[in-house]
Amino acid sequence: MFTPWLELDGARDRVAQWSERAGLDLLRLGTEADAEEIQDTAVAQPLIVALSLLTFEHLQQTAPVAADAPVAGHSVGELAAAAIAGVLTADDAVALAAVRGAEMAKACALEPTSMAAVMLGDPEQVVAWLGEHGLAAANRNGAGQIVASGAADAIEKIIAEPLQGTKIRALKVAGAFHTPYMAPAEEALRAYAAALTPSDPTRPLLSNADGQVVTGGAEYLDRLVTQVTRPVRWDLTMAGLVSLGVTHTIEMAPAGALTGLVKRQLKGVVTTTTALKTPADLAGLRQEDAT
Repeated sequence: MFTPWLELDGARDRVAQWSERAGLDLLRLGTEADAEEIQDTAVAQPLIVALSLLTFEHLQQTAPVAADAPVAGHSVGELAAAAIAGVLTADDAVALAAVRGAEMAKACALEPTSMAAVMLGDPEQVVAWLGEHGLAAANRNGAGQIVASGAADAIEKIIAEPLQGTKIRALKVAGAFHTPYMAPAEEALRAYAAALTPSDPTRPLLSNADGQVVTGGAEYLDRLVTQVTRPVRWDLTMAGLVSLGVTHTIEMAPAGALTGLVKRQLKGVVTTTTALKTPADLAGLRQEDAT
């Protein structure tokens, strides 16, 4: 994840600084760890936020985005979005991601839970069907994708007997994120967040809760805390971006998934998408500005 980015000026020192705040060796984890190690949610979450913020800092040096450009994140990506919008410092965002990941991992260990991606089907019918099985629609991602979350045996049942017209794929996750199963993590996050001092956003900042722009830093921080037990409404978030007139999106590393959703859901509305997967993609943006 990190190797190509660490060649940029100051990147290695920046990640070392965040490693100290996170209590994890993000340099080693982002360059040498195997897939099993970084799939641990306690590791994956601070890695994702740190890489997103590293990408944004270098984006601002090569092809700065407008000061009033909206920003949004998906799930843990909301922590990076909070830092990009000035609600949290980058250091605090990475540290909060480490706490979030560790506490969610602890909550996952309390009982067997899981998640599965449900593709196709009418969204409202899928949500109702999941409810009949005692499952939550944890991520309503738009573009024909809803993520089911809940007890492991219920997830196994819907995979074995999918709703007609849908396809279901098990996800390799630690447990039922964005459901009440994460209540212990929410409680721990709230205690940690109480010591943070948020600022009001300096650019339009959308929330996964409802796709609306949040203007208060304290409110956004509270939403970050409660988000771990509530659904991610990326469908509403994309609609919120459209309402703000967004026609070009740039996704920070590790990039690709959200760009794919935007391309499918907002085809013909968002005309240009850029997924910053490597530093070479930054150079491509700079060239695009020149032409």
